[in-house]
Amino acid sequence: MPRSRDEPVRLTRIYTRAGDRGETSLGDGSRVSKLDCRIASFGTVDELNAHVGVALAGRLPEAFRPVLERVQNDLFDVGADLSVPYGIADRLRVAPEHIDALERECDRFNADLPELRSFVLPGGSEAAASLHVARTVCRRAEREVLAASEEVDINPLALAYLNRLSDLLFILARAANAGAGAPEPLWKPGGDR
Repeated sequence: MPRSRDEPVRLTRIYTRAGDRGETSLGDGSRVSKLDCRIASFGTVDELNAHVGVALAGRLPEAFRPVLERVQNDLFDVGADLSVPYGIADRLRVAPEHIDALERECDRFNADLPELRSFVLPGGSEAAASLHVARTVCRRAEREVLAASEEVDINPLALAYLNRLSDLLFILARAANAGAGAPEPLWKPGGDR
């Protein structure tokens, strides 16, 4: 049966053996080494998506769920954008609306948080710790995309999306601690020595 237009992919078999020699395909069908900078960038975006999934599998405030579920879908779009050489038209690309949505969520969840007076240590509640792990992977994904952009043309909005997403994950981690009544772990110069 032919695939419908709204069905993005149909997989009848997961393994293809096409990558057994260290190559894989980009979204336009061209073959590259699995060490290609684009593969590293969208591979780390995939890892980030898995960490967001771990956060969603845990105990989160209900208000976070639709936001993070949308982020998971957006991250798939970011990966798709990175997997197709930037000059190719009519492909799924990160758009300004993706970034605008993240900024609205940052503003919404940050509005009731206390002003920061120190650096925040990753931790507190389990939900906050999980979101901090996702944040650090997001920062690594951002670095991978930046490195790739120095070798090949990359949609600059993909980089902006990851930058804004790391801000949102930081804010959500703080909000998770606040909502759970968990004290926010703050950095103290020199520790408690």
